[in-house]
Amino acid sequence: MSTKTNPSVYACWVAGNPTASKAPLEITNPYSNRVVGCVGQVGGDELEEALERGSQFECSLSRYERAQILSRTASIIGERREEFARGITDESGLCLRETRYEMGRGIDVLQFAAAAALEDDGSIFSCDISPQGKNRKIFSTREPLNLIAAITPFNHPFNTVIHKLAPAIAIGSPVILKPSEKTPLTALRLAEALYQAGLPGPMLSVLLGGSEEIAEPLVRDERVDLVTFTGSVKVGKQIAATAGYKKVVLELGGNDPLIVLANGDLDLAVHLAAEGAFRNAGQRCTAVKRILVEESIAEEFTHRLVAQTKKYPFGDPYLEETRLGPVIDEPAAIALETVLYDAVSRGAQILTGGKRHGALMEPTVVDQVPRDAAMVVKESFGPLAPILRVSDLEDAITVANSTRYGLSAGIVTDRLKDATRAIKRLRSGNVNVNEVPGYRIEKSPFGGIKDSGLGIKEGVLEAMKCMSNVKTFSLPWDD
Repeated sequence: MSTKTNPSVYACWVAGNPTASKAPLEITNPYSNRVVGCVGQVGGDELEEALERGSQFECSLSRYERAQILSRTASIIGERREEFARGITDESGLCLRETRYEMGRGIDVLQFAAAAALEDDGSIFSCDISPQGKNRKIFSTREPLNLIAAITPFNHPFNTVIHKLAPAIAIGSPVILKPSEKTPLTALRLAEALYQAGLPGPMLSVLLGGSEEIAEPLVRDERVDLVTFTGSVKVGKQIAATAGYKKVVLELGGNDPLIVLANGDLDLAVHLAAEGAFRNAGQRCTAVKRILVEESIAEEFTHRLVAQTKKYPFGDPYLEETRLGPVIDEPAAIALETVLYDAVSRGAQILTGGKRHGALMEPTVVDQVPRDAAMVVKESFGPLAPILRVSDLEDAITVANSTRYGLSAGIVTDRLKDATRAIKRLRSGNVNVNEVPGYRIEKSPFGGIKDSGLGIKEGVLEAMKCMSNVKTFSLPWDD
């Protein structure tokens, strides 16, 4: 257990200045229930200042200067990597194995964004390519949006935040960030590192406060050109209805299947199923939430997955050997327990795990799960590994496509024909062959369809496109 006993007090950031006008919010570790920090919240006056300062700021930083700020931030955070990782564990309860990995991903985002800031994706079109043409050339360039509102969830307190901020800085757009009230401390530390690296204050504000005072007015405000949100379907749809005439990027829930065929590598399938279901305590939109196993190998696969699951030490997130800590809070764990035992009442069988200890839910393998059980029809955000048996690939694709989600999917197969068939037929934004559904690098396009999002992709390069407008202009051009 961490020896830290005196929780730090943090303020929000308004255009680079620490500010707090409302009563502080206590942040507790979900494993120990120990207070790990307090954040002074803000209200409408601070929001108005952030909106005005951000919308009036004109970024004069060159591409090189923006890239240098991102690179220096990566260096600053790299030097404090263990401190940041332990800070994430403090507020989220994620085990150190996961928070150290998250730090590596976030540093990748900064480095990719720094490189992308130096690139020019403009195009040149010659106009003399048809009988109607002229001796002119048309050029395209990108201009940053005036102001961006970013709202982030609790489950990746560093990586989801930096996926909003780094592309905006790379393109030159100011941001007002509203992090999750459950895990805001990492975002505030990150903002401090960005300012230390030279980011002008008006380019970033980090606000924490009541939804009616902060989040809803921020989303509605006409000075905001884009709302980028990662979180639940319910809140995402509320944002879409509230935002009005502006860009909206929604990265919402997932119910990601892993399809395991008889012609695939069974050892690999077991490894992917366990890692996909249990990493980050299963609190990922791209976690494996349904394991669709071909009937002929289901018994052997299930036996091996149970054995693999028993190798996952769970409990105290500060212990080096722990591989699975608590979920974000006890109500979240109770919700998982509820859907689990609802499935059991309908014929599912718990093969290992299944017990709850406060906010800690054991890694759990469930077999014979009905296809219409709540734990697989809806998104279960925790370390549950439900197994559904399918007759063949066609049946698996039907089951995989049967929910309202469409974020990611994975398939384990040694046949190229089956792999390409799955890629074409699965209704999801991402498909991985012989890998977990959520595999990606931080610059590749990422996003879902249906209730998993609007089909607009994130990832550093795609985010920069969303955070800018294309302007075209033409010039006379005599060859």
